[in-house]
Amino acid sequence: MTATAPRFGRSPARVLLAAIVLAGTLLGVLLAGAGPASAHAVLTGSNPKDGAVVATAPEEVTLTFSEEIAMGDDSIRVLEPSGKRADTAEIRDLGTDGSVTYGVELHPGLPDGTYTVAWRAVSADSHPVSGAFTFAIGAPSQTTVALPDEEAGGGLVGFLYDVARYVSYGGFILLVGGAAFVLLCWQRGASVRPVQRLVVQGWAAMTASTLALLLLRGPYTGSGDLTDVLDLGALAPVLETKTGAALVSRLLLLGAAALFVAVLFGTFAKREDAREKKDLTFGLAVGGTVVAAGIAATWALSEHASTGVQPVVAMPVDVLHLLAVAVWLGGLATLLTALYRSPAIERRAVRRFSTAAFTSVVVLAATGLYQSWRQVGSWSALTGTWFGQLLLIKVALVGVMLGTAWISRRWTGRLAEVADDAESTEVAEATEVAAAEGGHKVAGAGSGGTAGAPADPKRAAQLARQQAAVATAERRRSRDADNERSGLRRSVLAETGVAVIVLAVTTVLTSTEPGRAEEQAVGAGDSRADARTAGPVELDMPFDTGGENGRGTVRFSLDPALSGGNEMHLWTLTPAGKPLDAPEVKVSFTLKAKQIGPLPITPDRLSTGHWTASAVQIPMPGDWQIKVTVRTSDIDQTTIDENIRIG
Repeated sequence: MTATAPRFGRSPARVLLAAIVLAGTLLGVLLAGAGPASAHAVLTGSNPKDGAVVATAPEEVTLTFSEEIAMGDDSIRVLEPSGKRADTAEIRDLGTDGSVTYGVELHPGLPDGTYTVAWRAVSADSHPVSGAFTFAIGAPSQTTVALPDEEAGGGLVGFLYDVARYVSYGGFILLVGGAAFVLLCWQRGASVRPVQRLVVQGWAAMTASTLALLLLRGPYTGSGDLTDVLDLGALAPVLETKTGAALVSRLLLLGAAALFVAVLFGTFAKREDAREKKDLTFGLAVGGTVVAAGIAATWALSEHASTGVQPVVAMPVDVLHLLAVAVWLGGLATLLTALYRSPAIERRAVRRFSTAAFTSVVVLAATGLYQSWRQVGSWSALTGTWFGQLLLIKVALVGVMLGTAWISRRWTGRLAEVADDAESTEVAEATEVAAAEGGHKVAGAGSGGTAGAPADPKRAAQLARQQAAVATAERRRSRDADNERSGLRRSVLAETGVAVIVLAVTTVLTSTEPGRAEEQAVGAGDSRADARTAGPVELDMPFDTGGENGRGTVRFSLDPALSGGNEMHLWTLTPAGKPLDAPEVKVSFTLKAKQIGPLPITPDRLSTGHWTASAVQIPMPGDWQIKVTVRTSDIDQTTIDENIRIG
């Protein structure tokens, strides 16, 4: 039969266009209504502040974060200019009213100079975060402290950890998707050796990668040294974390999965009674779903879904998303294996998988939209952050997969006709072989009766096996040679290739800071940058002492209006704008919110009506009250005040 390429009518294009429009509309509504949130922890404040210059050594250093983090004994280090530890290494949780604040006490009698604060912690979504900043006591100085260029979770350990994550996702997809394909689409596949190997390899890959993740977790979140993998003593603190508990739970569930696989490819494959096989199918389906959902939950409970916006909703949605991915991509890999390695796969199996894949895509679209809203949150984050750009790449790749899947679906329609012909041919050949064998037996019996020597049964059985093998090989060659089967193989192979890339992008996404958190971190960094370059602040403050020549204006200037050292200038002016020769001017700063002050400042007189102070130390940012006392005679003076924002 001569095959032609499938024709694509207008209906699929319309359906695809409608789906794109609907998805875009939903995504736009979700992104437009998103509020602020984060998934990776971000340092939102510290005391002393980054770049601050304080007059005296603080008793402790405190750090405030955007969300819950896990701190170890050595998570905060304060280093002197010489590199010596300035802290007591005793970290305290100072959080109150929902704030996440940690502090470490400093040694008394610290010398002046620039101090470095380096911190490292584990975010609530299991990813390590780190950072550093400096402050100065007295005045800035040179420092010998060299901070590592490598980010938390980077280097060789980070690379191996990401590889293990990729393998674990791939193993989960092959294990769950292959088993689902057998139970839902092709039960005869339970006895097909290549399919059995595929599912077992998925289980083995996931088990090995989970063990690797458990061993790498300590150095991944801590030292970053690969040799620490051999330190089994580091496992104890790992097991006490949320991620460690999730990995151990995954190993236990993989033990149950091993039993499921043994029953699927053992008892189930050998069961011939239709009623018993139906009951066993139901039991395996229920048990397998529970185990698969449990394994998927080990990711949902310990990664992005467990923190940020609506975690109670996000975690079950993430489980559904992972299961849908496994059914689609794992089933695709199993179908590809069957097309290349199995003598025949029934048209019903391919059609059933097509239905299962379509259902999975619908679930993926719904859960993916929700996850995008949670982790991106705005159009600017979608296009302006690395996470958003990766997400766009993933969406484009999934679109390519859907287009290829549509081609596969068209080839499936062609394969159905060929499958019918093949099945009819097999039945006819089986009938002919049975008739021929019966004829030979009769002939053998007749000749045996005449010659008195019966035919050799071993020789006859060997000949029958050879004939069956030749017939099977011939049928396989004829199937592999037809255009319909080859076309389906090529389209499924292309779809599987794109799926491998999608899985790689997904793995990178799960270890990338979500767009919401990245925008929040960038915003905090911009605020700090704006603060570092802010100033001067200038004010005109009218006054009236009540005496002769007692009216005028104080022009106040503070540069750069930051925490730390500032330069202050004051001018006393008459109502006509000329310098007013006031005998005395005093200034004080008060931060009422923190009960700091008043901090008195006595400026030096430079010239008539001009006073200055070159080392005004502001200990921290905030809304400060400035009080200026002006004396115009021995008995006439007044105090005026204004509030200014010091960054």
